[in-house]
Order: sequence, then structure tokens, then C-alpha cells
Amino acid sequence: MKRHPLIAVSILLLSMSLVACLQTPQQDAENNPSQSAIEVKSQVKTLDLKPLSAGLALQDNAAVRQAFAQKQSNVWVQGTGEVTKLLPDDNRGARHQKFLVRINATQTLLFAHNIDLSPRIDALKVGDSIEFKGEYVFNPKGGVMHWTHRDPKGQHQGGWIKHQGNTFE
Repeated sequence: MKRHPLIAVSILLLSMSLVACLQTPQQDAENNPSQSAIEVKSQVKTLDLKPLSAGLALQDNAAVRQAFAQKQSNVWVQGTGEVTKLLPDDNRGARHQKFLVRINATQTLLFAHNIDLSPRIDALKVGDSIEFKGEYVFNPKGGVMHWTHRDPKGQHQGGWIKHQGNTFE
């Protein structure tokens, strides 16, 4: 018999909470009568956002896509992408840090970043976004990026890689 008063009190408290929740929007409308839901909706702005891929808004990379489509090499391009794989360094001859970067849904570039002429990007990891400028060389797998550094002789255009606020050139 003692349970019935507890159940009644619980139901009463639950009902009071529910009524309070239902009254809140009306009270808000009474406190701010100058803005109806229709007026607020009309003030919303639409943004034109590019699709995200693993948290990264991949840029257009039109010059790289065009060079690949036309099978061009020795073309200077600038773009952005996401690191998808770290490869072992190439230590034969001039040393190069090698990694793969996805620049759009269908194209991946092999980067050969000369670490004899530019600092190695030690903090680079899969999933990181980078910006780059360098020379594109066609291959059927998507292409190779090199000259992502300055020319110490000043005879060749220089490139760079930007990663986490640092520029490697």
C-alpha cells in the first residue's frame, strides 16, 4: 500500500516536468515576439561548401587533373591533398622522402620530396592535409610530384610543401 503514494508522487513530478517543457517554446515566443520561426528561417544564409573527404575539403586541383588527362609532364602545378600512405625513403643518389597524396576521389600522386635540398617532413602522417607546389610528371597511376623545394643554383623554379603551418622548400 505504501507504494501507491510514491507512484502518485512520481507521476505528478513527471507531469510537471512535461508541462514545463511544453510551455518553454511559448514563453520564448512571448519574450521575443518580434521574431517568428518564419522570420528566423528567412535570415539563414546558405554556404556553398565543397564535399569533405576524411575531414578534408579537397580543392579543385584543376591543373593537376588537366595534366593527368592530357598525359603531360614537366608541368608546374599547385594544389592540396590528403596523405594516404607513407613510403620508405629513397636513399639511392639524392635522397627523397616518398609518400602518396590523394588530390580528389580518383587521383593519387606519388611525392618524391628531395631531403638533401629541403628538410624532411618528420611529422607527416596518414590523414594529414598538405598544400604543394612542384613539377608534375605523368604516369598512368596518377603522376609524380617533384621539385617540391628551392633550386640551390637558382636555375629552376622552386616548389614547396606546406604541412601543419610549416613550409618545406
